[in-house]
Amino acid sequence: MNENDAMLYRNGDDSRHVILQSRNVCKEFRIGENRLQVLKGISLDVFKGETLSLMGVSGAGKSTLLNILGGLDRPTEGSVVFEGIDVYRMSQFQRNEYRASRIGFIFQAYFLLPELDVLENVLLPAMRQLRWISRASYYRERAFELLNRVGLGERAGHRPSELSGGEQQRAAIARSLMNKPDIVLADEPTGNLDSKTGEQVLQYLFDLTVGEGRTLVLVTHNEAIASMCGRNLHIVDGRIDG
Repeated sequence: MNENDAMLYRNGDDSRHVILQSRNVCKEFRIGENRLQVLKGISLDVFKGETLSLMGVSGAGKSTLLNILGGLDRPTEGSVVFEGIDVYRMSQFQRNEYRASRIGFIFQAYFLLPELDVLENVLLPAMRQLRWISRASYYRERAFELLNRVGLGERAGHRPSELSGGEQQRAAIARSLMNKPDIVLADEPTGNLDSKTGEQVLQYLFDLTVGEGRTLVLVTHNEAIASMCGRNLHIVDGRIDG
């Protein structure tokens, strides 16, 4: 990715509409009789359409915060509010709907199901919709469209084991966008890739999120990757630094 591309992403339109916020989020884990406090009162506003990086050393709490923002892990204290609705006061069904339709997840480890082909993996977030024959063709067309946009149209019938690491992550990007989410949460998406492959994956990630006006929150420890985002926050010992 060249410097002009990075400037484009950094200078993207930001309407300053708060789409997601956390207030005094704390998270602790019990290890035997001991308590490990990972997050210590994180308050954060995420603006619609922005690109935001969360930086910090390993163990700082970046991934834990991302999981809480995405409705995957309940905070010990504090709240997460999406478009005015408290995520952790939702019913389990409502929170499942939030994760499935409003949030797209990209993980370092890809998490593609080995028994499914690439197209079926991309379709997974829309599986409930595929029960309706009238909508099945639409979702299959969208899955093919996304695979084409990440350069994998010809690999749709392949299993994940037949793809390189970079191709698997590109498939994971396509999967995250299947339901046209408002926010994409990406946790070290290039952490398992070499630098050249990582640059290609980031190009697809930014093109498909920024290019469609989606909000991107990206966890990374890499300053060069963070600099591609419009805003950078550092998490130090469970708190936002500065």
